[in-house]
Amino acid sequence: MSAPRLAAAALLLLAGFPIVLAASAAAQAPLQLGPATTTAAPKAGPKPAARKLLPRAPAVEQPVATAASDPEADLAYGAFQRGYYMTAFALATRRVEEKNDVKAMTLLGEMYANGFGIDRNDKKAAEWYQFAADRGDREAMFALGMFHLGGRLGAVNSEAGAKLLAAAAKLGHVAASYDLGLLYLEGRVFPQDFARAAELFRIAANAGSPEAQYALATLYKEGRGVSADLGEAVRLLAAASAADNTDAQVEYAIALFNGTGIARNEPVAAALLMKAARKGHPVAQNRLANVLAVGRGVQADPVAAVKWHMVAKAGGVSDIPMDTFLQKQPPETRAAAEKAAKPWLDAIKEAREQHS
Repeated sequence: MSAPRLAAAALLLLAGFPIVLAASAAAQAPLQLGPATTTAAPKAGPKPAARKLLPRAPAVEQPVATAASDPEADLAYGAFQRGYYMTAFALATRRVEEKNDVKAMTLLGEMYANGFGIDRNDKKAAEWYQFAADRGDREAMFALGMFHLGGRLGAVNSEAGAKLLAAAAKLGHVAASYDLGLLYLEGRVFPQDFARAAELFRIAANAGSPEAQYALATLYKEGRGVSADLGEAVRLLAAASAADNTDAQVEYAIALFNGTGIARNEPVAAALLMKAARKGHPVAQNRLANVLAVGRGVQADPVAAVKWHMVAKAGGVSDIPMDTFLQKQPPETRAAAEKAAKPWLDAIKEAREQHS
């Protein structure tokens, strides 16, 4: 998925629709949660907030050779995993010099790319990745592809990056399949092709990628590239949610709360919204505020409801009915909510100042 990501794609900002709820009769009216994602114009296609390129690093994987067949095959990898970078660098260098070891080449590329034990040097990293990619290493292909897509070698080279992702995906690299699917989805390098995107997402989803499960679920929900199937969408959202994909947790919680494609379960929905809200998801914070305001799936708590409403609003999710709910609260409730929300509001303000 979360993890440091390369900003290699132009993505929509997170947004959501307000909950359909009459503020004057909140306790009596049926509560229906709105979807957490927006749908762009048909030409552009849907782009949920979680659709971003998966992280390039780490690009190393356990060597195929075993200690029994080659006692030194995994020593460099093991040292790298334990943080002994100088040792890993020396062992990997020796493996390349003595045995032309492809995995050691990829490991050297990784160390140069991240400055592990040595000075960061993107040019040398790319050289080592290229050596390994030329010899068929899918991890090196993926890493080098992300270098090109992220502009780590100068100007962004989407064509070269996409070609390397395609080669890595063909060899079974899960993140490459997902990222390649994004390129088809967005029409950035290839002509936009929802069916091809869905096919690539399915490969990655079946291999356990939560990001791909979430992306494919969205296509099933909207009938893009596949026949609309709410049941399959919810199944994929459940899998991604269980793997701690925050966007999937929010969508799955909404499906559970509304009983869309699955039996209604408000307590589980509320718990998932709380989990995602605490991780800083503005839509989850908004939906949780509404649930807490009326006490559905969780005990009503006006202070917490107003707190999460304030935090969600600061995060960009407005809600007029919740504004009305806030205004109707007594001064002591609003004061307690403001105090509880202050650490969140300060953090949001600080993050915005850092990125301004």
